[in-house]
Amino acid sequence: MHRIMSSSLLLAGALALSSCAPPRGAALSTEVLHAQDDKDANYQVVPVSRENVGGLASWPATGGAGGYGWLAARQGPETPVIRSGDHISLVIWDSQENSLLAAESEKAVAIPNLVVSSSGSIFVPYLDEVVVNGQTPEQARKQIQEALAPIVPSAQVQLSVVAGRQNSVDLVSGVPKPGSYPLPDRNYTILSLLAQGGGIAPSLRNPVVRLMRDGKRYEIPAARLFAEPAANTLLRGGDQILVEADQRYFTSLGATGTQNLIHFEKDEITALETLSMIGGLEASRADPKGVLVLREYPASAVRGDGAGPSQRDVVFTFDLTSADGLFAARSFKVHPLDTVLVTEAPLVSTRSVLGLLGSLIGVANSVSN
Repeated sequence: MHRIMSSSLLLAGALALSSCAPPRGAALSTEVLHAQDDKDANYQVVPVSRENVGGLASWPATGGAGGYGWLAARQGPETPVIRSGDHISLVIWDSQENSLLAAESEKAVAIPNLVVSSSGSIFVPYLDEVVVNGQTPEQARKQIQEALAPIVPSAQVQLSVVAGRQNSVDLVSGVPKPGSYPLPDRNYTILSLLAQGGGIAPSLRNPVVRLMRDGKRYEIPAARLFAEPAANTLLRGGDQILVEADQRYFTSLGATGTQNLIHFEKDEITALETLSMIGGLEASRADPKGVLVLREYPASAVRGDGAGPSQRDVVFTFDLTSADGLFAARSFKVHPLDTVLVTEAPLVSTRSVLGLLGSLIGVANSVSN
C-alpha cells in the first residue's frame, strides 16, 4: 500500500512539473528571443560584437541621446547696449546765463529714471523723443549732446543706464543664489553668471545647464561646459538659465543587483558600465551569455540596407563570456529609455526542477517508510 502511495505521489509530482514551470525571477534568453527566426517577427535581434559595434553607433539616437544643442562662444563688444525697459538718467550741464534747462542759481539739471519705451526712445525736453535703442551709453550721450547743441550750445551731457528686463538674465535654479542679474557688458558669459550665482549646487546628480532664449531651448552637461572653453557662450538680455539634475534614465530588469529606473551618471554610458551601475549580475542566477538591451526606434529610422534598424523594436544581445563580447559591451552606448535585461541561466531552471523532484522523492520515501 505504501509503495502504491509513493508511486502516486511521484506520478502527481511528475504531472505537476510537466504542467507548470517552477517559479523564476527572470526570463530565459530563449524565451525572449524565441520568435527571432520567424519571417513575421516584429522585432530584430542584433548580436553585438567588436566587428559591428562601430556601425551600430551610427544608427539613429533614441530617447534624447542625440547630443545636446548648444551655442558656441564668441567675442562681443565690451560695452552694454541700451534696450527697451532700461532706465536712463541724464545730467545736463549748461554754463550759460538764463539757461533754458537749468534754474538761475544752478548750472545743471538732472533728469532721472527715463524708461526706454517699447519703440526704443526716451523723452528729452526740447528734443522730444530720442531713439537710443541698440546704442551704447556713450553713443546715446553724444547723440543727445549733439541734438542739444543748436538750442543749448554749451550743454554737456552725462548719461547713466540701469539695466531693465531686456538687459538682464534670470538664473532660475540649481545655484545657491538664484535671481535676476543685469548684464555688465556684452561679453558676459554663462560661466560668469554661474559664478555670480554661487556655483552649481553640489547635490545635483550629473547637472545639466539649460538656456532658454527666444522660445528655444539649448542644453549642455555641466562637466562639458566646464571642460570646453568654446562652450562658454555669451548671454543676451532676457535669457533664462536653469541648472537641473539629468533626468535621463534606463530600466534595469532580470537577474541583476537591482531592478529599477537608473538615472544617467554622466553624458554617455556603455552597456558594460550599466552593469556596474545596477550592481552587476547575480552570480547564482544570471546568464552572462544572455545580457540584452531592448530599444525602440521611431518609424522614420527603419531601413532595409543595414545602415539602421530593420524593425522599430530591436534587441541587442551580448555574450559576456568572451573577450569579444566584453569589449563590444565596453563600446556599445546605452540610450535613455533603453531596457537592460539580464536573463536567467538555463541551469537555474534545471536546478529548480531537480530540487522539486528531490523534495517529492523525499516525501515519497518518508511515506513508504
